[in-house]
Amino acid sequence: MTLAALAAALVAALAAASAARAGDVSSGTGSAPLSSLARVDVVGSGPIRWGKVAVHTAPSRASSVVTTLAQFRPDFHPRSVLALDERRDASGRTTWYRISVPGRPNGRTGWIPAAAADVKPVDRWLVIYRGTRKFELYVDGRLRRTGPVAVGARGMETPIGLFYVQSRFVPRTYPILGAFAFETSGYSKLSDWPGGGVVGVHGTNTPWLIGQAVSHGCVRLRNSDVLALRKLVRVGTPVKIVAA
Repeated sequence: MTLAALAAALVAALAAASAARAGDVSSGTGSAPLSSLARVDVVGSGPIRWGKVAVHTAPSRASSVVTTLAQFRPDFHPRSVLALDERRDASGRTTWYRISVPGRPNGRTGWIPAAAADVKPVDRWLVIYRGTRKFELYVDGRLRRTGPVAVGARGMETPIGLFYVQSRFVPRTYPILGAFAFETSGYSKLSDWPGGGVVGVHGTNTPWLIGQAVSHGCVRLRNSDVLALRKLVRVGTPVKIVAA
């Protein structure tokens, strides 16, 4: 009787653990701590307020200018920035933001006056695992959705780094992009690709290639996954691409 009871208890415990893991993915109710690869630490994101804003090498107007960002993109949509760090004055008021600068080379940062952008905290982010070829979407620090991806082919590898969503659109004239697409601030090695080699996270019209390294640097998802992300991923959402 004792052995039977122990066996029953073990089966029940395994079933409960399995159900909890499923909850992590489907409903975001899990409480497991995030791994270092999955964590994203930023101040926030938001649209530019000024017509043009100079991005400085240091939190000072006397410092050199890295680049200048316009309030609106070429498609006339507001341009957003991702704030990685901030400087505060003696009263605790934010005076400068260190932002991720879109464009080549990847990984550039610079400082803008805090008044130049309406930065709000972010509560969601996307993680792309280039090695295992999967994505994870976190909302409020909890895993909301995961699935397989296709990544860049050899020589055109999807870049590693912390980027963010600059634009969202339905690719009506580009079937290769599938049902929906997100434009990120990252750039691929292939500079003659549309947009100068902008890395996108998008659906696909060749679902049998998902799970492989076949793209020009973009991240391809199943259309069902990218349509699910359409409801949750906003402009300004951080996109972290790691090698693992």
